[in-house]
Amino acid sequence: MIPYRPERVAPGDSNRRGVEFRDRMDARRSVRDFSAEPVPAELIELAVATANTAPSGAHQQPWTFVAVSDADTRHRIRLAAEEEERENYEGGRLPPAWRDAIAPLGTSSDKAFLDVVPWIVVVFAQKSTAMPDGSLRKNYYVNESVGIACGLFIAALHSMGLATLTHTPNPMGFLSEILDRPATERPYILFPVGYPAQQCMVPDLVRKPLNEALILR
Repeated sequence: MIPYRPERVAPGDSNRRGVEFRDRMDARRSVRDFSAEPVPAELIELAVATANTAPSGAHQQPWTFVAVSDADTRHRIRLAAEEEERENYEGGRLPPAWRDAIAPLGTSSDKAFLDVVPWIVVVFAQKSTAMPDGSLRKNYYVNESVGIACGLFIAALHSMGLATLTHTPNPMGFLSEILDRPATERPYILFPVGYPAQQCMVPDLVRKPLNEALILR
C-alpha cells in the first residue's frame, strides 16, 4: 500500500468543476457523419491512456484497444460489418421491438462512415490474459471493467473535440479475424473516431431528467 492524497477541492470549486464537466458531457452526441480530416495518433493515444486509468475488478485491466487507420483494413471492417447488419435490418434478425426502439435514430445497414472516418478503435474484452510463464489468468468482472474504460474513452475523445459512436454490429466475431486477436479476447465495442462532418446532423434527443435517474434517500 502507498499513501493516497488526492487534491482537496474547495466546495465552490467542486461545484464549478462539476457543472463544467456535466455541461461538456451533455453536449456530447453520437455521430454517424464524419469528416475525413486527419486526427493525430497522439490524440488516440491520449484517449486510450485515459481509458487505461479506469478502475477494474481485481485491477486486472481486461481490455485491449486496437486503433486502425489503414484504409484497406477499415474497408474490410466496413464490408464485414455491413454484411452482418444486412442480416439484422433486412434479413429479419432483429425482433420487432428492437426495430421500434432504434427507428427514431434513422440507422440502417449502410456503414459508409467506416470508410470516411480516419480511425476505427476496436475494444476487446480479455476473458483471460496470457501470463509471462505461458499460463492463462482468468479475469473477473470483465464486462463491468471494460464498460467503465469505454466510458472514460468516450469522455476523453469528446473533451478533445472529437466524436465517436458506440457501434456494435452483432455478431462481431469478424473483428477478431480481421485484427488477428487471440481466442482469449472478444470484441466489445467498435468506435469510429474523427471530427464531425460540417453538415453533420444528429437526432433531436432529450435525455432522461435527473429526477428519473437519481433517488436520494
